[in-house]
Amino acid sequence: MNRLLMLAMRIFVLLLYFIVMIFPLYWIVITSFKPQGDIFSLPLRYWPETFTLDNYVNIFQISKFHIYMGNSLLIAIAAALIVLVIAIMGAYVMARFTFRGHRQIMLAFFATQMLPGFISLAPLYLIMSDLNLINNRASLVLMYTVGLIPFSTILLRGFFQRIPTSLEEAAMIDGCSRFTALLRVIVPVMLPGIASTFIFAFVQNWNELFLAVMFIDSEPLKTLPIAMNSFVMKFDVNWGALSAGTVLSVIPTILLFAFAQRFIVAGLTQGAEKG
Repeated sequence: MNRLLMLAMRIFVLLLYFIVMIFPLYWIVITSFKPQGDIFSLPLRYWPETFTLDNYVNIFQISKFHIYMGNSLLIAIAAALIVLVIAIMGAYVMARFTFRGHRQIMLAFFATQMLPGFISLAPLYLIMSDLNLINNRASLVLMYTVGLIPFSTILLRGFFQRIPTSLEEAAMIDGCSRFTALLRVIVPVMLPGIASTFIFAFVQNWNELFLAVMFIDSEPLKTLPIAMNSFVMKFDVNWGALSAGTVLSVIPTILLFAFAQRFIVAGLTQGAEKG
């Protein structure tokens, strides 16, 4: 009897947690299909009487939503790929070699994760201004890359430490250089970690708003978070457009997670940092 009661309580808690987590997502999706009059109707309608695509049409009429989404995709993918290449090289060195300053570099990487980003805003703005990179996609790619390299290196280092050195040593005995052994032997084994790191970097870049607002002011160069922020006005919020934009903005992330699901599951079990 006690076991059944405990099982029932666990199921109830899990069900309650699921409802609390999923309801906001459900409400956003439903709101995106509601007519404007139904969004503020009382009593609340948990299922709209009529479905409409007006909110989705409006976000393309009142803003250049497709351009914003294209800019976000370009910047997020470019920065994530650059981060991945640099982090793989750095993590491999940190995992395979011991040299003077090794521990200090790792501590510096960890320290960068403890500092709030806004304290570097003023010097970053001055640097980008001197380089004529204000209102330039390259500025966001550069800043996102620099900001994500330390954590991505730490993350990939954990994966490298779980791969035996005998793999690359065998490849080097067969005539491969260290770089070729890394590229042809280690990287294929590292695919779960690489996929997890790429997704982490992509999502961070895709959702970033603060730097995008500060460094991009030109309409054709704005990213998706800036477009979403524009729906929140001083005295009003366009909830229909905001909900529709939110639904569209999560589609690339959902597709990415669906495509790399098996790598993510493997990465979660293999990429723990050694103590």
